[in-house]
Amino acid sequence: MKVIIIHLVLMLIATNCQQQFLSRSAIADTSKPVKGLSFVAPSRPFTSNPMPLVASVGADWIAVIPYGFCRLGDSIVHFDENKQWWGEGKTGCEETIRLAHEANLNVMLKPQIWIPQGWTGDLDFKTDEEWETWEKSYEQYILLFSDIATKNKVDMLCIGTEFKISVQKRPDFWRSLIAKVRIHYQGKIVYAANWDEYQLISFWNDLDYIGINAYFPLVEEATPSIPSLRKAWQPILKNIEKLHTKFDRPVIFTEFGYLSTDGCAYNTWELERTMREMPINEQAQANAYEGLFDTFWQKTWWHGGFMWKWFPEPPKPESRQYRDYTPQGKLGEQVLKRWYSGATAKEVQ
Repeated sequence: MKVIIIHLVLMLIATNCQQQFLSRSAIADTSKPVKGLSFVAPSRPFTSNPMPLVASVGADWIAVIPYGFCRLGDSIVHFDENKQWWGEGKTGCEETIRLAHEANLNVMLKPQIWIPQGWTGDLDFKTDEEWETWEKSYEQYILLFSDIATKNKVDMLCIGTEFKISVQKRPDFWRSLIAKVRIHYQGKIVYAANWDEYQLISFWNDLDYIGINAYFPLVEEATPSIPSLRKAWQPILKNIEKLHTKFDRPVIFTEFGYLSTDGCAYNTWELERTMREMPINEQAQANAYEGLFDTFWQKTWWHGGFMWKWFPEPPKPESRQYRDYTPQGKLGEQVLKRWYSGATAKEVQ
């Protein structure tokens, strides 16, 4: 009962603060589809302004991602340390946000945990005490960046990414965290659920969006056709729409993307370790983008998303990054630009 009362009080305070914040004219228009790119944090300060390239494909949002780190079983979140890349710390984040705003781009700040040789979805602890220690550390991490989001007038804040076990075992922690974040920050708040997790979450109605990292396995072919991708999306589309109706929240794809290799529209994450040895397949990536946009773009409850990922400097064809998720310099960039610039779907035989 005590936990419920505290949660209600925090929510009332946050609601009052949010109403004041929403009266400001600077808030981004989130009724339009978010045409976003997930911006790769540079290891060193920018040598040139990367935002003109972002705008050149019609994007109007970027996701800025300050990473924190922990290991499976480790109850402490490490962040903003000297050994991190410049773009992942407070200084780099704030400079990236400044440059984005100068270019009239909106920003989602997306603090994200990286687990070496692991995945946040597998993070688990045996005792309540271990969970509480980790949650306290994670809360400090998120509230720090909530304050940075407020200071820098960030348009959207993501409070977690792909904590599949945590959100099921510890939903009260997430509700409490959301309420505390709303006291520190009065913009739009989202959580980024993995594609196999989004239906398991009970606290969507505490957030402003249903956020999904949309790496759904679609078609197990080297180069899937666009019609086959459209067909594969249909049952997924229906499930997402049902969830939208249940919680009365718009949907954002907090991440979506495909490698530039054979088979990228299936279990694309399984190809990441071997992609250097795989042949480049720009058409597979381009078709995968086309299938996604053609499926969701006209749905009024779908508010766009953030393509994973975009480098400050386009990777060279001989580099490892060229096979990565970025569409820069490839057929996928043309597809992205066409949709983000407002063109209609490509006619497909």
